[in-house]
Amino acid sequence: MTTARAPRLEKITPANLEAALALRVRPEQEFAVDPVAHSLAEAYVRPDKAWPRVIVADGRVVGFVMAFLDIDWRDDGTDVRSGLWRLTVAAEEQGKGYGRFAVTEVAEELRRRGKKTLHVTWHRGEHGPEDFYLTLGFEKTAEKVDEEHVGILRL
Repeated sequence: MTTARAPRLEKITPANLEAALALRVRPEQEFAVDPVAHSLAEAYVRPDKAWPRVIVADGRVVGFVMAFLDIDWRDDGTDVRSGLWRLTVAAEEQGKGYGRFAVTEVAEELRRRGKKTLHVTWHRGEHGPEDFYLTLGFEKTAEKVDEEHVGILRL
């Protein structure tokens, strides 16, 4: 009997890039998340602010997560935040705990960096991720950014 290995996060490398780029959510979820290629382009131009990783389980890429680090939220230095920028779990891998694992790992990384809160934004809608984030303990705020709702998880 083969035992499943625990999921882990790995840096993006030439060996896993194509698998990361091939990740797709369910069609009805596409409105809520940008493609991985878009995320990696943002990480490339903002390497000091982006923390991209693939989610690997049993030797295969099952998802992608990217944190943001010390973003000047209001462009005036008064509100610097860190949090979850992107989360994609492949359509066929959803419901297996990989999203929860990735959020937990991002929270741990932010704690290691001395952060006290983890911010996230999401699109609302029938197939959006709001319930997922609320189940993980995020508090929905009254704030919106580009029509996305802002949530906060206290670390």
